[in-house]
Amino acid sequence: MRILSGIQPSGIPHIGNYFGMMKNAVELQNKGEAFLFIADYHSLTTNPDAETLRGNVINLALDFLSCGLNVSKTVFFRQSDVPQVTELMWILNNNITVGFLERAHSYKDKTAKGFVPNNGLFSYPVLMAADILLYQSELVPVGKDQKQHLEITRDLAIRFNNTYGDIFTIPEGFIPETSAVVPGTDGQKMSKSYNNTIPIFGNPKAQRKTIMSIVSDSTPMEDPKDPDKCNIFALYKLFATPDEVAEMAARYRAGNYGYGHAKQALFEKMQAYFAPMQERRNELEKDIDSVWDILREGAKRASVEADKTMEKVRAAVGLR
Repeated sequence: MRILSGIQPSGIPHIGNYFGMMKNAVELQNKGEAFLFIADYHSLTTNPDAETLRGNVINLALDFLSCGLNVSKTVFFRQSDVPQVTELMWILNNNITVGFLERAHSYKDKTAKGFVPNNGLFSYPVLMAADILLYQSELVPVGKDQKQHLEITRDLAIRFNNTYGDIFTIPEGFIPETSAVVPGTDGQKMSKSYNNTIPIFGNPKAQRKTIMSIVSDSTPMEDPKDPDKCNIFALYKLFATPDEVAEMAARYRAGNYGYGHAKQALFEKMQAYFAPMQERRNELEKDIDSVWDILREGAKRASVEADKTMEKVRAAVGLR
């Protein structure tokens, strides 16, 4: 089974990214033939500064490698290092209508929030389809906000196959359970857009300060509290064992346990959880060139599969 995942290099990865996508990507490398790419073409829809984009790419690569990605099991590469994807996108663009793309929820949501409606943002689902179909992907983990884009990919593949023959694998998707349940410091879903994130790596003092800023209610320390309605407890459950979770829940309900105590426990659990990964990251940072080499080698492996698909596509549409 071929599994494809991608993530934009849009800034400092946070624990929502980790539990929503990164951890799943690491686990899936043991369940099939895994492809994982850093989606730098996609990030151009927001016109980032060039140096910022390059920095985000290498930092995201460092984070994935630190979190357990094994490049002997996963084809790990930068999207733009396999330019066949943009060729396929152009061909697919001619097999989809403007009206169909106008119905994409993500485009409407982002323009409503003030994003400049450039054509890259508009045709984002077509590039995503090219990402998936280029490697004949069979399984694609997606967040709920990307579910419709996967449906567009499936529709495009079916239309193309009906017109030109059996060219593309029709991908299946699944939504990891944690992808929509990691709360930010303000209680909303953790997102860079909301400025409510807790970084995976960084200065412990800064991370503790962020955790201590998590919004809580005004229940006095001595009163019982409902753990199931607390964002601090929801985050703690991501890191703690079942016994530790049960113990904290009992303290909440018994009273004389303040939110400050819970935040400190969360901080300590998070530090312990990511400590081995932080150590690995510190080592990788000493040889950044080797990280770029890993991405380039991954792109070579990805290009082999991309070329196989593009030979079929070019012949089918008359470009051969």
